[in-house]
Amino acid sequence: MANVISDETIEYVGILAKLELSPKEKEAAKKDMGRMLDYIDKLNELDTSGVEPMSHVFPVHNVFREDVVTNGDDREQMLANAPEAKDGQYQVPRTVE
Repeated sequence: MANVISDETIEYVGILAKLELSPKEKEAAKKDMGRMLDYIDKLNELDTSGVEPMSHVFPVHNVFREDVVTNGDDREQMLANAPEAKDGQYQVPRTVE
């Protein structure tokens, strides 16, 4: 295990995560973090010079339809449903004095 995590680092991470760790939990966290960093070091040994960066493992494409206006501006028909209308707008009761 090349990566040794200090007690200060565990304390700092605990503060950031708002965790109160017992001494036993701190030791377990130190070992887990060390193993994670060792694994990252192992991954850094791989030759990725010919690999194109990607944000997802699977190809991602937009699955939503295009936003196309279909009903246009039919103001008169929309205002026909309003209880009250004034100057081409909905009239509502005053809520703020």
